[in-house]
Amino acid sequence: MVALVRTVAYLGLEARHVEVQCQVAPGMPRFNIVGLADKAVGESRERVQAALSAMGLALPPKRITINLSPADLPKEGSHYDLPIALALLGAMGVTDAEQLTEFIAVGELALDGRIVPSPGVLLAALHASEQECGLICPAAQGAEARWASGVPVVAAPDLISLLNHLKGTQVLPEPKRGEIEPPAPGPDLKRVKGQETAKRALEIAAAGGHNLLMNGPPGAGKSLLASCLPGILPELSPAEALEVSMVQSVAGTLESGRISRSRPFRAPHHSASMAALTGGGLKVKPGEVSLAHLGVLFLDELPEFQRAV
Repeated sequence: MVALVRTVAYLGLEARHVEVQCQVAPGMPRFNIVGLADKAVGESRERVQAALSAMGLALPPKRITINLSPADLPKEGSHYDLPIALALLGAMGVTDAEQLTEFIAVGELALDGRIVPSPGVLLAALHASEQECGLICPAAQGAEARWASGVPVVAAPDLISLLNHLKGTQVLPEPKRGEIEPPAPGPDLKRVKGQETAKRALEIAAAGGHNLLMNGPPGAGKSLLASCLPGILPELSPAEALEVSMVQSVAGTLESGRISRSRPFRAPHHSASMAALTGGGLKVKPGEVSLAHLGVLFLDELPEFQRAV
């Protein structure tokens, strides 16, 4: 029997559809994961086995094959734990395999069967909204997932509660949407004494969305003026706040599903690498440029940055 569970792969700020296929067939006992999986996904085998053992379930003495399709798309991250476990449980007949096709699942498994947070849940929820299906995610990230409109969210604290919910013997509470945080107080431009020309330049840059180059001796107040810039920018609209939160979700910095209306302010150190600034690396993550989306990117000591940057 082959069981299918849908999940996503994160490529930068884009969620790509991935299908987790599980086959339990006669043969030498073996548990293989194929489909261009990285080390974190390969280690899912151990976490899934331990989580099932904590529930009192043992793997059947058969050949178990997990295929992550499409096979040519790189799979990175621990959020594949939950869909792999669900596909395996569906193939074993523990839960209804047909019912699992109605959801996209993301989440990391602890060894005791708990479903723990993983980055990118908001992005997965928005993808589920596009696909017109539900989302299964960790209970701690239910508030974050609820920001995607029209998506049935099943936020489970552990694997056994999730299975009971799917069987109808337990009803998990529907998560509430996270709070909208008011703009955080910051430096106020009107409290800055002097520097009238620089303050006027700051106002023009804020009004027109222009870049601004400040040049002056140390202690002239350049850094202070730059930190005041978010305070004179308008608050983020709900749509803009969702955009910024998507970036924070992928970066793993979105706390408790709270969306802020404040403009981001990022001030990377001049020793930052190209990957730290623009994103990328071995595991593609947003860089400072992406984290400053719709906000302010302050490059202090600009001549000190690497020439390549």
